[in-house]
Amino acid sequence: MKKYIREFIKRGLMFAWGGPAVTAIVWYIVWKSTGDVNLSVPDVVMGILSTTFLAFIAAGVSVIHQMEFLPKSFAALIQGSVLLADYLGVYLLNGWLPLNRVWIFVVIFVGMFVTIWGIVYLSVRAKVNKLNNALK
Repeated sequence: MKKYIREFIKRGLMFAWGGPAVTAIVWYIVWKSTGDVNLSVPDVVMGILSTTFLAFIAAGVSVIHQMEFLPKSFAALIQGSVLLADYLGVYLLNGWLPLNRVWIFVVIFVGMFVTIWGIVYLSVRAKVNKLNNALK
């Protein structure tokens, strides 16, 4: 278990910079398109810190797929749940998502997550089948 925690922290630290970078890009695009971004210092600090945390957790949670004792579908369910809670928490904390739109976010998130993992699963399965056929 210790190795998974170490790997979680390593992955999280490697990608934690991505959150603030994306936040800065989004704020820049909003500013360029509207000419108006009213951000206070606390807004900027909260945005940077919370997206750093978001990226740390999002990258680190992928270690769940290295735990061979977990079925892949259960690992994907854990990863999806953690990511949903991570994104939803940060978006609500920063006021980026109104409470009356949470259900829309959840539906879109789940739909995209299932679609992406479906594509990954089908592509891996096709490669495994191809390799198995080549070995026969």
